[in-house]
Amino acid sequence: MGSLALLASLVAVGYGTHYLAACAIFPFAACRRCDGTGKRRNPLSRRMFRLCPRCDGTGRRVRIGRRIYEHFRREYRNGTRGTR
Repeated sequence: MGSLALLASLVAVGYGTHYLAACAIFPFAACRRCDGTGKRRNPLSRRMFRLCPRCDGTGRRVRIGRRIYEHFRREYRNGTRGTR
């Protein structure tokens, strides 16, 4: 039973390390609302479209892991900045 818990924790640590590396190398992912096209199609007429309001027409979004990383980095920077 103990070896199963150890294996599960090693797998979780490995997955977390892999995700952090992916967020550092590739901070952007495809927008979920427009599937990375940057366009929102009209359901009645497939020819008409407008720019996706979530990604502003870029088709990309910042990953959650990168947002968390930036938050901690900003907090660290603000906390280590000396007050005069």
